[in-house]
Amino acid sequence: MKTYVPHLVRYLQSRAGKRNVTLLFKYLLVFAGLVVAYSLMFHWLMQWENREHSWLTGVYWTLTVMSTLGFGDITFESDLGRAFSVVVLLSGMLSLLVLLPFTFIEFFYAPWMRAQSEARAPRELPAETRGHAILTHGGPVTSALIRKLNQYGQPYVLLVPDLAQALALHDEGYQVVVGAPDDPVTYEKVRVTQAALVSATGSNISNTNVAFTVREIAPDIPILTTADSDAAEDILKLAGSSRVLQLHEMLGRSLAHRTLGGDARAHIIGRFEELFIAEATAAGTPLLGKTLAESRLRELFEVTVVGVWERGRFRSAQADTVLGPSTVMVLAGSRQQLDHFNEFFCIYHGAASPVLIVGGGRVGCATGQALARRDLPFVIIEREPLAEATSGKVVRGDAAAIETLEQAGIREAPAVIITTNSDDTNVYLTILVRRLRPDVQIISRATLERNVSTLHRAGADFVMSYASMGANAIFNALRRAHVLMLAEGLSVFPFRIPEALGGKTVADSAIRSTTGCSVVAARTAEGLLINPGPGTRLVAGAEVILIGTVEDEERFLAAYGPG
Repeated sequence: MKTYVPHLVRYLQSRAGKRNVTLLFKYLLVFAGLVVAYSLMFHWLMQWENREHSWLTGVYWTLTVMSTLGFGDITFESDLGRAFSVVVLLSGMLSLLVLLPFTFIEFFYAPWMRAQSEARAPRELPAETRGHAILTHGGPVTSALIRKLNQYGQPYVLLVPDLAQALALHDEGYQVVVGAPDDPVTYEKVRVTQAALVSATGSNISNTNVAFTVREIAPDIPILTTADSDAAEDILKLAGSSRVLQLHEMLGRSLAHRTLGGDARAHIIGRFEELFIAEATAAGTPLLGKTLAESRLRELFEVTVVGVWERGRFRSAQADTVLGPSTVMVLAGSRQQLDHFNEFFCIYHGAASPVLIVGGGRVGCATGQALARRDLPFVIIEREPLAEATSGKVVRGDAAAIETLEQAGIREAPAVIITTNSDDTNVYLTILVRRLRPDVQIISRATLERNVSTLHRAGADFVMSYASMGANAIFNALRRAHVLMLAEGLSVFPFRIPEALGGKTVADSAIRSTTGCSVVAARTAEGLLINPGPGTRLVAGAEVILIGTVEDEERFLAAYGPG
């Protein structure tokens, strides 16, 4: 009732409500006129039959007949009276068919349904709401971000302009508020001045409108937007955006970083302050066929193998893990430790053949530019003329045609990077390339997270998701943390040591055996201790750096909380 009454009042104050009230009032006047007319006619016919009744009895008879109750205590004896009774009965039935449904639906059922709907998809947040993220657009990036926010218990609200869509999203478990993302009133209702962040991941134009609107209301709120070009980034910053992400550029750089380039050196794929994460292959080196214990990498080079990739599957490193021809080691260490590693392994099978990039769009060109900075030759396969300049060779044609792949050098390429924006196309090309070159490294882009596992099954060694990368970048800005996504499903993240682990050594904490996460660094009074040994003691409240898959991270958070 508390929600029904305000909605009824709001309805009566609306234009449609006022119009319907006017119609109802007119209808009631007509109905009252019929009751008066029928009561007069009742008295006239009763007098004609030589029977007397009071005026109240006339009204009583009229209403009982019109409502089809017809108690039968008062009836006409003449055919004229009975005919009149039929007319009253039929007119009453027609009146009730209009009056009751109209009154019930418009003044009871419809306001109640609206109250129920708006209770599920509200139009504003409580006044005490604060510290929440405001997400202005849906899409793959927002969906991935919401999953991460839920994982860490971070409050958020998603703006949805359409009530039906908002209700559908609410039923799927999303926290939504009905409101247009370009309306200042919407942001006042979602308490933007008390929020932690506003994220806009729509088009350049809509993001500009959001940034400009929000900045006028909340001068200090961080606003994070996405952009498709350098020009759009400049406009968004002028509109008030605090930070602009060019996700296509970021994705291209990440894809290039995953390219081993045909040599055995450790290629850095991420950095966390002084901690570097790198990847190296065992193929063509003395490590091939050995276990990690036999490789003695930690003893010789002080680097830690935290895990290995096998055709897209990441496994935590164990002493008996065998390094095979398709094994890619994930190494953790300082710059000096990785340089020491490279001094020894740089002599093995250096590659001169160019890397193949399938797709010459924004992501493909960004990948080529990143490879050029590493002095790695590359060839781009593209159907249409490239809109951006590239320092690599360009082969015009359909990458799904074997002739085009042969022309581009598929037989000698150390790696193939598939960058089209169609996940279906990427799956097809991955299967085709794996059939032609079982030994080649295949790196693929995925637009939707749900297609990551499909691409791995198709034969991709590494998959980078556009959605996950964008979500991770926004999450880092929101939490003011540094969660480093190394690959789809593998991250490095900081964590405050809880009281339950305080005073324990790394070995005694059993973090690796119980959660799957590996401790790759720990914060001490002297600074960041990289690759702490099993005997390193953990201090409650201090920070450790962990590496693990999404499942490992979820197990860790379930055991110790968000930190």
